[in-house]
Formats: sequence, C-alpha cells, structure tokens
Amino acid sequence: MKTYVTKPSEIERDWYVVDAAGMTLGRLATRIAAVLRGKHKPTFTPNLDTGDFVIVVNAEKIHVTGNKLDDKMYHRHSGYPSGLTSITLRRQLEKYPDRVIQQAVKGMLPHNHLGRKMLKKLKVYAGPEHPHQAQQPRPLEA
Repeated sequence: MKTYVTKPSEIERDWYVVDAAGMTLGRLATRIAAVLRGKHKPTFTPNLDTGDFVIVVNAEKIHVTGNKLDDKMYHRHSGYPSGLTSITLRRQLEKYPDRVIQQAVKGMLPHNHLGRKMLKKLKVYAGPEHPHQAQQPRPLEA
C-alpha cells in the first residue's frame, strides 16, 4: 500500500460563505480554521496549503459567552516606548468587528509562513454584503 501525497498542481480550491450572526466566536473560528487548512478534505497534506477560501459576513453580530465582552482584552504595540494600546472585546466589536474573527482564526492556524498564506484566504466583512459573488460561494455547514 502506498501513501498518497497531494501535489501542488492537484489542489482544488472552493469558496464558502459563513453567516456569523448569533454564532459563538470560538466555535466559529475553529470551523473556519479547519476549512482554511484543508482538514475537511481527504487530500489533506500538513506541509501544503490545501484549504479553501472562506467569506465571513455579519461579523458584528457574533456571540460570546460569559463576561468576555468586558473582560477579554486585545493588545497591540506601536513599537515605540509606552506604545501599548489595550481595548476590550466590546469596543473592538464596535470599531473593527472584522478583526475579532480574524485574530481568533489566526491563533488557530500554524504560526509560520504556511499559516500566513492560509490567513490570506479568509475574507471577513462586518455587514451582510460581500464583493465575491463571482466566485459563487457555497454556504458552509457549521
């Protein structure tokens, strides 16, 4: 019996659309990360990017459990002394709802050049509209 290894020329990419309205952030992010990696395909290869494109709409309507809206903090640093900025999840959802899902998924992907390549296939939009109708995305079963 021989082991099958996917070649880069054999990779087929599909487009999926996910409506994030009312979905729990972590459960949504794990499902999206698995599709971006390609773990749902029988041709999954760990050292290749075999995943599909994912479009997330209604990012501003996600749901979180517990007191995370006020307790969860997002930090970023400008690179200058005392350049640390911290913001709560509630404020982040008001200002940049797309970054919340993007950061959650980014933490679940490999932390190398392959993970950065996979993250580029994630398209997140705050509202219900997206400009990718030409790719004919299919709904992703959560």
